[in-house]
Amino acid sequence: MRVAYSKDLRERVIRAVAAGRSCHAAAAIFGVSVSSAIRWVNRHRTTGETQARRRGGSKPRTLAAHRDWLLARVAQKPDITLRALMAELALQGVKASYYAVWHFFKREDYSFKKKPVRQRTKTPGRGAPTLPVAALPGSGRSKPSRVHR
Repeated sequence: MRVAYSKDLRERVIRAVAAGRSCHAAAAIFGVSVSSAIRWVNRHRTTGETQARRRGGSKPRTLAAHRDWLLARVAQKPDITLRALMAELALQGVKASYYAVWHFFKREDYSFKKKPVRQRTKTPGRGAPTLPVAALPGSGRSKPSRVHR
């Protein structure tokens, strides 16, 4: 991760611009980018600050305020999709991405699994008896195809 420029360097660039140099000239003298010099000078003019801003940190969670509603909605309709929840939140004026909704439920230890009927059949484990296809009930007969008249 990159380290912020020192406060001393920032102040020297700001003083050079205040003394009459352009941001481009001050940036060239002190070996910083022109965009950094412009941002530092503009920030100093508007707020008077020269200190580097705090970097990183976590953003406040958008859906934390809607926790009760989201959990109640899933309890009311357990098969609702995340995209449907996103749409319902949008109707309430809450802008949340698919990832934000997914991450909310992950933090709440919810998982949206397919229904057991749709899951693949499990393969038998070691030592489990397996029957040949011919020995399965109804395996000798196939359903008749549709009769066309």
